[in-house]
Amino acid sequence: MSLFDLTGKVAIITGSSRGIGRAIAEAMADQGARVVISSRKQDACDAVAEAINARHPGAATAIAASISSKEALQHLVDETRARLGRIDILVCNAASNPYYGPMAGITDDQFRKIFDNNVLANHWLIGMVAPEMRERKEGSIIIISSIGGLTSSVSIGAYNVSKAADFQLARNLAAEYGPDGVRVNCIAPGLVRTDFARALWEDPQTLKAVTRNTPLGRIGEPHEIAGAAVFLASPAATFMTGQAIIVDGGATTGIGL
Repeated sequence: MSLFDLTGKVAIITGSSRGIGRAIAEAMADQGARVVISSRKQDACDAVAEAINARHPGAATAIAASISSKEALQHLVDETRARLGRIDILVCNAASNPYYGPMAGITDDQFRKIFDNNVLANHWLIGMVAPEMRERKEGSIIIISSIGGLTSSVSIGAYNVSKAADFQLARNLAAEYGPDGVRVNCIAPGLVRTDFARALWEDPQTLKAVTRNTPLGRIGEPHEIAGAAVFLASPAATFMTGQAIIVDGGATTGIGL
């Protein structure tokens, strides 16, 4: 068996109709997993599932769900079990950031939405899938955080605070679920060329600031995050939990003088 073989595994990936989530779903399907494509709009999920099934017949199922609704997330989990029988892998990728600017200008509603969607929704969804994983003594839960949770920002500060909370969510749950063989880890991407991050990488000054001290001298592409997710979901990572893999082109190391 390959260290990265996911044959027979069922994976839910939220926010997988585009960007990093879609790249992760495609990569996991390439390794033999059956993947559940989920985002807010059913037609967008259907299109991605159709594209994956064209390469791997029967590998993808589309089930729309809004991460802002606990009931919708429960439906996602229940429907996945009804159609595919089990859940082996969960990737909490979907997130939101409704505010761009200094934290002094953010409204309470915007701050709450960031935390509800980026932290509380992950807590809900993990709580829904973990019991069966713990019962089987096996499972991999992956939270897509961000290097923003490790650094500061004058434009996406509240988002960064939420992503720092995701690191701690993973650590706490790793401690709780570890005795039952369930692993919980984070991936911390740097700036990646996605629609979600468009406001950052389309701004010439921001792009220059990000890449100037990045050893690889560029931003990332969605598929460059997917390999870390496959690793964390696979037999190659069975002794890894409570950790964060930073995939940022070296941005957090910086380039000294």
